[in-house]
Amino acid sequence: MDAVSSSKKFEVIKELLQKNYSLTLLCNLAGVSRSGFYKWMYRQTFVSPKQSEDEALKLKIVECYEKLKGIYGYRRVKVWLKRTYAIHINHKRVQRLMSKLGLQAVIRRKRAYYGKKEAYVISDNHLNRDFTADQPNQKWVTDITYLIFNGQRLYLSAIKDLFNHEIVAYQISSKNDLKLVFDTVKKARKQRDTQGVLLHSDQGFQYTSRQYSALLKRYGIKASMSRKANCWDNACMENFFSHFKTECFYLHSFHSAKQVRHAAEQYIHFYNHARFQTKLNNLSPYEYRTQAA
Repeated sequence: MDAVSSSKKFEVIKELLQKNYSLTLLCNLAGVSRSGFYKWMYRQTFVSPKQSEDEALKLKIVECYEKLKGIYGYRRVKVWLKRTYAIHINHKRVQRLMSKLGLQAVIRRKRAYYGKKEAYVISDNHLNRDFTADQPNQKWVTDITYLIFNGQRLYLSAIKDLFNHEIVAYQISSKNDLKLVFDTVKKARKQRDTQGVLLHSDQGFQYTSRQYSALLKRYGIKASMSRKANCWDNACMENFFSHFKTECFYLHSFHSAKQVRHAAEQYIHFYNHARFQTKLNNLSPYEYRTQAA
């Protein structure tokens, strides 16, 4: 059991303890020890001098990032810290702290490309972080996340209805390609009336392709896209992936793609039909939609 998976399990256990589950039972189910959980809890509350120093550095890094509108990478941020605050710090430490903050330079070195570039289509950010909807099939969001297990990798594509946070459709594939996105949209089309739906995504190559744009138009769907390199514009979709990974994926050791697909199917059914949400008056997404109907 690696350190990352242990930490994720402890996070889930801590959350479930607030719902009056037994610590012994949770530790047994997760395959961790009670003593390990207590040590992890202590580390969360104990702040070392180095951690305090890191927090102070993070504030200065954010200051640099905001003042210069994110144009500096970690090497230039290191120089900025030295010139502005006389702070001498290793560039690897700056890189680590920026990674924790989710910051990276907005100007990236372009890869050499030999051959003809395919035309792409970028839509405006019509959603504009308004993650609410008055009725079903008004606003949908979509994205792709990767699932690494046993030396293998799968990609999970999903579409979420912002009215009740229900997963309208999902697809799992070993390839992160156009077909994965197309199959997800086609599944959603079979489940719901897509005429007039606003579907928000990031600017991944699948979503900016001419084929994807044509598919949405054929189904009567209006496209919306996040601004470049701005993950917060689609935070509500990331929220679902976070729940899926902490409440399902990280709690198991998978040996085959079949096991992952089965676990995803079970969890998404649970998420839609049984997992109540406080934002939905303690109803599940399915219950909230049927009650509204």
